[in-house]
Amino acid sequence: MSVDDQEGGALARQLLPHMEKMTNDRFGELWRANAEANFKHLENVGQSITALRNASIGNGDSAVVIAAGPSVKRKNPAQIIKESGYDGTLIATESAMSYCLRNGVVPDLVVTLDPHVERVVRWFGDPTLTEERLSKDDYFARQDQDDAFANEMQANKEILAMLDKHGKKIKIALSLSSSQPVVQRAIDSGMDIYWWLPMLDDPDRSGSITAELQKKTGLPSINAGGNVGTACWMVADAVLGKQHIALTGVDFSYYDGTPYLNTQYYHEMVNLVGVENLDSLFIRIHNPHLNAWHFTDPAYMWYRESFLDLVKDAEGTTYNCTEGGILFGEGISFIPLLEYLSRFESHHG
Repeated sequence: MSVDDQEGGALARQLLPHMEKMTNDRFGELWRANAEANFKHLENVGQSITALRNASIGNGDSAVVIAAGPSVKRKNPAQIIKESGYDGTLIATESAMSYCLRNGVVPDLVVTLDPHVERVVRWFGDPTLTEERLSKDDYFARQDQDDAFANEMQANKEILAMLDKHGKKIKIALSLSSSQPVVQRAIDSGMDIYWWLPMLDDPDRSGSITAELQKKTGLPSINAGGNVGTACWMVADAVLGKQHIALTGVDFSYYDGTPYLNTQYYHEMVNLVGVENLDSLFIRIHNPHLNAWHFTDPAYMWYRESFLDLVKDAEGTTYNCTEGGILFGEGISFIPLLEYLSRFESHHG
């Protein structure tokens, strides 16, 4: 992509080469602690993700990934999928699971990655959530996301009920570094658990946490590109062997005009540079397929660059059907979701 298609974000560009190290420094010990706490479950609950290689998940050789980017509430991919009658494989991020269920779509497989102890369980319904805890963390209230979260306590109650109803029908690729509340919700709701290890660092390097956990557990490690949307795609490609993989809700960016307050890392960015310097942390990118500008932060830009690197080695073909965002480039066909569904419906039934 030429530099003419990007604007601003001077500090963001300086941070990009350091994002992997910054992420590992921030979460490395939490990954390890969560993983070690989950050792006790490995013998009694679920099985290795390698078992999914031979599992029958959806019909045919195509899959659709549903993630929870801001395009979801504008494009409503679940509704399009439901109306199309598509019966290929549906893979959802944990953050998109309640959106799918609310729209009458039960994913074949859900993937979870993030080790956060309090936030991630909210996507599964948190039995311990209180108004007091909500008052101390505005993470969900700030996001440009599913409007169902407007009343957070009510949304939580509904998610608890939905997952308790549908959990037994859903397989979950459960990262060993998931928090105890997430693991317990997966178990209690009857989800069919498949354990895996995220590649936290280079397993060939001395002192690698990934290599250490692989040795202790025998689980395979998967390069998830730092985020759950990419993890879904990687599971579809490398584990399930799907030849055609569509992405929805994989924006890696925000719509032009979105207030900085509604971006994911707002408070961390304010702490880093102050409100007056936030422009330096956001890069504006022009999407030529949509003739539209979006803006992104260092974390999402890093996810984008990682994905574009990973897609070079993909076995299958990747189609970005998000109809928004900044994930485009070599190895990715950028097409509308309806076109993808109509193109591959003949593969099924």
